[in-house]
Amino acid sequence: MNKTVKVGVVIADEQEYVPVRELAKRAGGFAAELYGDELTIIQTEKNGKTIEIYFVLCGIGKVNAAGATAFLIAHGVTHVISSGLSGGISGIARNGVTIGSKYIEHDFDLTPLGLEPAQKPQKNYIYHADEGLADIFKETCPGALTGVMVSGDCFVCEAERKKMLEETFSAMSCDMESAAVASVCFKAGVPFVAVRRISDYASEGAVESYREMNDKAEPNLIEIVMEGIGRI
Repeated sequence: MNKTVKVGVVIADEQEYVPVRELAKRAGGFAAELYGDELTIIQTEKNGKTIEIYFVLCGIGKVNAAGATAFLIAHGVTHVISSGLSGGISGIARNGVTIGSKYIEHDFDLTPLGLEPAQKPQKNYIYHADEGLADIFKETCPGALTGVMVSGDCFVCEAERKKMLEETFSAMSCDMESAAVASVCFKAGVPFVAVRRISDYASEGAVESYREMNDKAEPNLIEIVMEGIGRI
């Protein structure tokens, strides 16, 4: 019997989502809506499996990403991927592809109550990528770097904050969604990995660098994500 795999791909930004719409036109996908978010569904056959891919344009930020992820899982998605642009923290070259191994919400702060930065009381707060999914994308993109991705509801563009993220969390990169998606997937027991591209260096000049890359709406990252999904 042909196995069906349902994969959710969470994307935050309008320009990051443009390649998905173009892909849908070529692949016969169709547009829908998921609780107010744009949803694009593409179906493909690969290695004797039917793969249904649910791309959602969730909007920027942790709350938006967490909500969209929960909705996808409630609709039967079996694997989740976070995709988009990130700021490079630990000397990663711009344009480089990154695969998260761990995910931390860097702006969660109960240190006045005696907890460590990002630590949550009586709850896990360091989320891990699914090893199987991570390995698939390492094989798909051999040049990709693997490490800690931190997320928070702020655009990091200051050298001092960047230094803090590197020293406190050993962060490879920063974004505004991945750790929130990882948190929901952890609670639901759904395999997760973030595959993202470096747009800037998370310090002075980051805004211009990010906008330059974001405005291009290049399909490179979506092509990598699609190839990896085909191997699940």
